[in-house]
Amino acid sequence: MNISLIIPAYNEEKFIGTCLRAALKNAPRNLEEIIVVNNASTDKTAEVASSFPKVRVVYEPKKGLTSARQRGFKEAKGDLLAYIDADTRMPSHWFDILNREFDKDNSIICLSGPYHYYDYSPPKWQKELINKSYDVYKLTKVLVIGGNFVVKRKALEKIGGFDESISFYGEDTDLAVRISKVGKILFLKDFFMNTSGRRFLEEGFPKVATTYALNYFWEVTFKKPLNKKYKDVRN
Repeated sequence: MNISLIIPAYNEEKFIGTCLRAALKNAPRNLEEIIVVNNASTDKTAEVASSFPKVRVVYEPKKGLTSARQRGFKEAKGDLLAYIDADTRMPSHWFDILNREFDKDNSIICLSGPYHYYDYSPPKWQKELINKSYDVYKLTKVLVIGGNFVVKRKALEKIGGFDESISFYGEDTDLAVRISKVGKILFLKDFFMNTSGRRFLEEGFPKVATTYALNYFWEVTFKKPLNKKYKDVRN
């Protein structure tokens, strides 16, 4: 199956270059395209991204993560739609695991994994709490990390894509809840993505951890996010 790699980006000129270099370095033969969705940026995100070969930049004027994801969905040509964030640094084994898992198990419609932070070194208790939080998958089988997942195009088509009424918090859990009605979600801890911990650094661990946990619970239980307001963190 061919892969479309989709990267939403709002004012990410400082990060998008590093993100794209890592993705291109590890690109497999079945990576059909890389799409950067310039989500109403006012900086040089589009200029930096368009300087890379095999990268297509599309513009989405409606600001919001789900609007950017949906635009990528509409633009993409691949059988598998892989979504990562603009502040990520893809590990060398990421595409290998992606191809391995979808090749060996046709029942999988969505693959996701945890974050590893390259610029944030939390104390041991925070590391353990973050790692334990991913174990919710064992109980619910419903877990998708928004900056690190791959979904089959046909499955996403069946649920109508992303819910654009959700701007930020809970958007990945909303996807997980709805996509789980169509097929199997697989969450693997070795399918990790290196990302920035800038939100932890900006807002503090207690606030960020609590906000994400509550919004996960609210989406799974009440089918809607708890928080609608969010702050853009651009360090």
